[in-house]
Amino acid sequence: MARLILSLDGAVLAEYNMNKERYTIGRLPDNDIRIDNPAVSGHHSLIINILNDSFLEDLNSTNGTYVNGKLIKKHALQHGDVITAGHHQLRFVEDDEAQQDEFEKTMVIQPSLRPVDKVRAALSDAGATGARRTLGNGAPPIKKAKLQVLSGAFAGRELELTKALTTLGRPGVQVAAITRRSEGYFIVHVDADGQENFPLVNGAPIGAQARKLMDNDVIQLAGVKMGFFEG
Repeated sequence: MARLILSLDGAVLAEYNMNKERYTIGRLPDNDIRIDNPAVSGHHSLIINILNDSFLEDLNSTNGTYVNGKLIKKHALQHGDVITAGHHQLRFVEDDEAQQDEFEKTMVIQPSLRPVDKVRAALSDAGATGARRTLGNGAPPIKKAKLQVLSGAFAGRELELTKALTTLGRPGVQVAAITRRSEGYFIVHVDADGQENFPLVNGAPIGAQARKLMDNDVIQLAGVKMGFFEG
């Protein structure tokens, strides 16, 4: 089942289970999701649920409806989308653990299957000895971070980077490791089908050295685009 989480300035105000076919969003009392704010039109936008899909439509609102910062007229909602109406935000969440697990099975290499020798060699070659110490002694207290898939069948899926070392990719195609270090999060090239086939960050190959990730960086690995977000 999908949910909408209403917030203002980061504070959660309400949560709505999407168990009906139609939901109207607006300022007037007859809306399913009422946002009593002058920046929101009387009937601002509409969500239609058809089987497992949800579609958002702007109802010619005065200030427009935005999804992930972009003005839309119609939009097929995906997990993690953030709808903005006036000053309020509605986060669209799909409670589909099976699909999340499938993404992790596809892209996240579990420790038992991890090419340990290649990972350690990559960390050493990239000068990421701090990451190796972190791996053995536990991660230092740094900002929380996550990856959000931006392309493909799993677009919108999120992966919290809670471990000292997260190995991603597809063995034999392209593999990289993201490490938590006291200075932040770093991505390191581990293996690929071609020696120079490095992962991309913001469209540029990361090379053989560890590359520090910054908030809103876009990673391209094994044909999948992922956004890196801190906080």
